[in-house]
Amino acid sequence: MFFVLQLVETMDFVPTKFFKKLESTDDLWEVRVQLGNNIFRFLGFFDGYELIILNHAFTKKAQKTPSNEIKIAEQRKKDYFSRR
Repeated sequence: MFFVLQLVETMDFVPTKFFKKLESTDDLWEVRVQLGNNIFRFLGFFDGYELIILNHAFTKKAQKTPSNEIKIAEQRKKDYFSRR
């Protein structure tokens, strides 16, 4: 897990296998981490150019990211920016 987060932090270009923008969202990004047979997704967003806020995580079992997981991350993003 720390390997993937370090990639996101230090590389100018991170392979989409590990980090990609989610289509049809309010600018949410997905960090993908595999530990053994489990695949975890961390959803988040940028605050400025250098700060990534990872605000939701779940175990992904299907190819498509579940809409309820996206809604949770989008609501938390709204909450974050409303408190700044």
